[in-house]
Amino acid sequence: MLPIYSSYLIITLCIMKKESIPLRIFHFYMEGFRSMTLGKTLWMIIIIKLFIMFCILKPFFFPSHLGKFKGESEKQEYVSGELIQRAITP
Repeated sequence: MLPIYSSYLIITLCIMKKESIPLRIFHFYMEGFRSMTLGKTLWMIIIIKLFIMFCILKPFFFPSHLGKFKGESEKQEYVSGELIQRAITP
């Protein structure tokens, strides 16, 4: 009963103080995350998966092919050549 009462109290105080809308939204989400139990574990799993995908797997499976070119014009020529070549040959 205490978390429901405390969130009601915070919302009431925010309305009484006439706080800005972004601050009220922030308080709303903070109170929601504070009262989560299973949700915190699920968010940690999501954050760990995103870290693994973007920080560990991305350099191995998605190498930067344009990093070997020095200028913008060289990169543009390479990309346009690849697009034309792939469009012509199925």
